[in-house]
Amino acid sequence: MILVLGKNGQLSRALAGLLGADARLIGRDEADLSKPGFTQNLTKISGGIAPRAVINAAAYTQVDKAEGEGRAEAMQVNGAAVAELAQWCKERDIPLLHFSTDYVFDGSGRAPRNEQDTTSPVNAYGQSKLVGENSLAECGGKYLLFRTSWVYDAHGKNFFNTILRLIGEKENLKVVSDQVGAPTYAPHLAAAAVNALNNALTVQQFPSGLYHLCGGGETSWHGFANAIFALARTRDSGVRCQRIDPIPTTEYPLPAKRPLNSRLDCGKAKKILGVSLPDWQVGLKECFEEKYGR
Repeated sequence: MILVLGKNGQLSRALAGLLGADARLIGRDEADLSKPGFTQNLTKISGGIAPRAVINAAAYTQVDKAEGEGRAEAMQVNGAAVAELAQWCKERDIPLLHFSTDYVFDGSGRAPRNEQDTTSPVNAYGQSKLVGENSLAECGGKYLLFRTSWVYDAHGKNFFNTILRLIGEKENLKVVSDQVGAPTYAPHLAAAAVNALNNALTVQQFPSGLYHLCGGGETSWHGFANAIFALARTRDSGVRCQRIDPIPTTEYPLPAKRPLNSRLDCGKAKKILGVSLPDWQVGLKECFEEKYGR
């Protein structure tokens, strides 16, 4: 059995589909990461039998809210709860698979960031995720920590579905074009993460560590929006929009600062764990087919 925390998220949905009966999905009603001591419930849920592994797909992801009233909850869920979960897994000698974000970097430069590059979050959300990363590494148990970027699927509240809604409502849109990264289709990320876990469990020395794992290639939010727009127009799916104009980040101010460079070098995951994701455009096509059919 594998315990999966984060029952209702887009990544959890993908994990559930992959793992089937081997997964025990745990929602906030059973183990609330916003409250210290939640691992006591994991002990009850597992019936005293250590699971094969734990996957933490739960997170506080309201980036702008974390700048204000949500900061304490973000630090608890993304930081302190990860430390508690890591200790619970260490005591049972089971691996913890956890997800983090490109937002732990400051977004400077243009080169893809690797796992050794210096972190310097520019917002509270990134800071909370970095606390979780550090806590996991310092605990000393078995773990796989995956930093990823721009995750979406066909059903969740995300950029993909927001653009689909807006192009059906507005004649033209403006989307930021100077933030560059890799859109990551949740089912692709889930499949690679599970494969990595399975591969790691077969080797004599568990390859604990930090790995980057996201869609292949790169684009801007504007490029991603235009790709969604182009696919939607081929389906005649009630598109009202005529064009999507590029704008700089300065013309779309938000409470939380966003990194301009979200490129991640994923070579380490491929070399050590034997996993990589397809190009982001492949993921987008599959997502569109999942939503509307082939």
